Amino acid sequence: MSSTAFVFPGQGSQYVGMAHDLVAAYPQARAIFEQADATLGFALSTLCFNGPENELTDTINAQPALLTHSIAALRVLQTLQPDLTPAFVAGHSLGEYSALVAADALDFADALKLVRERGRVMKSAGEKTPGAMAAIIGMDTATLESVCAETGVQIANYNAPGQIVISGEKDALQRAVELAKTRGAKRAIVLAVSIASHSRLMQDAAREFADAVAATPLRAPKIPVISNVTAQPLTSIEQIQHELVTQLTASVQWIKSIEYIIAQGVTHFIEIGPKDVLAGLIRRINANVHAVSIGDVASIKAFGERRTSV
Repeated sequence: MSSTAFVFPGQGSQYVGMAHDLVAAYPQARAIFEQADATLGFALSTLCFNGPENELTDTINAQPALLTHSIAALRVLQTLQPDLTPAFVAGHSLGEYSALVAADALDFADALKLVRERGRVMKSAGEKTPGAMAAIIGMDTATLESVCAETGVQIANYNAPGQIVISGEKDALQRAVELAKTRGAKRAIVLAVSIASHSRLMQDAAREFADAVAATPLRAPKIPVISNVTAQPLTSIEQIQHELVTQLTASVQWIKSIEYIIAQGVTHFIEIGPKDVLAGLIRRINANVHAVSIGDVASIKAFGERRTSV
């Protein structure tokens, strides 16, 4: 059994220039971006490569951009390292769609349409009921959960020990931030977003999104996909459908997901996509496992050289 897992990043990892060198160097990456442009009916590639940043960061564009970059990098890795088969795949929030494509549970073109719609309904929900999110650093989880209960906000992401993101209505979130500071948080950083992801404010979006999920062709995954919501494997179409809708309002259980994968004997994690956020979180969750990030030409070449020298 493989001791490797593939993980895929979510929103926040996008940047102007993303995947430009991959597309220039590898035909597999170029083909994925060409397919994305054709499927979506606009030049997503140009937006990724050249910006402007405010348009790329808009959730309706950021979500397909991140999916496309991750799958482009995955296809390059699969071509260059055909013997590298993961035991598990997982994605952080939006990254779960990349994981489903990697597990052959979802076609890339269908995933693109689905995340574009996901971005649309989330943006619409944020415009109707603006929310806020904040990163709480260096605070005991139980204490922060108590703060959330008192203020009416929710934990959006259990990212790593001492790094948790909360989400909810603006006023309630501000109260939660102040209360967290008084109860021992080292830092509390309000994020530059107007959408309260993974909170009750996404209930209308989830109801609307359910129709799109139901209409999307899915297959049972060929590789176990670890759920954001339950931190357990998704093994059936029905479980995946429930996951993709529930995920909009539920907490991302990233710590438990990584701990589950490690408990199954995985010792190496490969983050596939832009930046290296997840590799850093994984090392904080368990310092004894190896975590690397692959998202550009330099990192792909360095990874190949390491494998060759072992």
